[in-house]
Amino acid sequence: MRATHSVPLLPILFALSCAPSAPRERGGVAPAPTEHGGGALEATAADGGPGAREDRMTTAPRGPASFDDDLAFLNAHGKTLVLTDPDGAKVALSALYQGRVMTSAVSASGRSLGWINRAFIEAGKTGTPFDNFGGEDRFWLGPEGGQFGLYFPPGGPFTFDAWQTPHAMQEGAWDVAEEKADRVVFKRSMTVTSWSKTQLSIDVERAARLLSRADAKKLLGLGAAPGKDVGFVAFETKNAIVNAGKAAWKRDKGLVSIWILAMFAPAADARVVIPFEKTAPSGTEIVNDRYFGKVPADRLAVHAEAGFLSFKADGKERGKIGLGPARAKSVLGSYSAEAKLLTIVHYDGPKKGAPYVNSMWEAQKEPYAGDVVNSYNDGPPAPGKPPLGGFYEIETSSPGAELAPGKSLVHTHRTFHFVGEPDALDPIAKEVLGVSLRDIAK
Repeated sequence: MRATHSVPLLPILFALSCAPSAPRERGGVAPAPTEHGGGALEATAADGGPGAREDRMTTAPRGPASFDDDLAFLNAHGKTLVLTDPDGAKVALSALYQGRVMTSAVSASGRSLGWINRAFIEAGKTGTPFDNFGGEDRFWLGPEGGQFGLYFPPGGPFTFDAWQTPHAMQEGAWDVAEEKADRVVFKRSMTVTSWSKTQLSIDVERAARLLSRADAKKLLGLGAAPGKDVGFVAFETKNAIVNAGKAAWKRDKGLVSIWILAMFAPAADARVVIPFEKTAPSGTEIVNDRYFGKVPADRLAVHAEAGFLSFKADGKERGKIGLGPARAKSVLGSYSAEAKLLTIVHYDGPKKGAPYVNSMWEAQKEPYAGDVVNSYNDGPPAPGKPPLGGFYEIETSSPGAELAPGKSLVHTHRTFHFVGEPDALDPIAKEVLGVSLRDIAK
């Protein structure tokens, strides 16, 4: 559904939009770098546009796919936008798949670092309970379950068979409002209805841009920018929602939050790592591990004295964890020694005292005592049922949006990938997550 009225750009997005456009040539010449890391935006499609390949892949290659492999696959099914950093890092985005960042890599031939659900895309289905195209940064709204949840029919049971991703969130291409050298802006208008039958009209704007090594140093608090011995790609999405209705959004009727979910390929040795505040108000639990049944101890290790937890991300057993605003920090990540990959997610938050929506699949006593960060590991939802695709997720959420008509809320989610030998990655893990790679791997 297209917007019937203009969506007000937030001041920072307006400032970005005022930057002059860099030239885009069919020959793929990269524009000069910008102050945010520069880069080139290539529109690539199955019709032979720039970046399209004759040997387009329709099935997954043996072993990990390269960025070029995944890009060729995506191009065979629709237009893909590619941001290119001056150092060669790549980020692929899709308006067709709801403005998602589909994948990224430190180079065109480098390992593709997002997770793409090739089987689902090839099937060409839409309108399923979960149109799982994949992607390492997608936009959803929370909460999922509870009396204000958006993923269950009004008055229905909170069961897997009744679960339905709102159609407005997962069907149809989004409008491309801007295309710049280092960023793309998507827009969408939608209406969602909660379990309690509250209807909300929402305008969405997503601005995705490349981040540089200097950005990593500043935003992550590193002592120095990552050196050339570390492969690097990073990006952010700045996500804005506007109350496009006529009534104010209030707690008693149900608030929505911006919910960003990042899908990554699982591995036997992959671990999600979440540092947490060691001190919190009395009675505050460290982690909620009861979303889909309690997570077994061999899959979740909580190191209370050290202030971090690790969660197995092998895509073999369904489970989900979350941390609330009293425990969460502004960073979390994952590590795989086999892939030589350290991933850091950085976001706006947590905001102490803010109403974070509760996504538990149950009638809730505290609908605003929800989590700020989550991680999900895929697996069969019940005996005999197939998994949702085989992946793991790192997720961040904004507070619930208490907005008057025309007012907006913004949530920024940043992804940093560092590829290299353990000796090069360990100092980054220690500085940002407060954990050594050795401790993560234990």
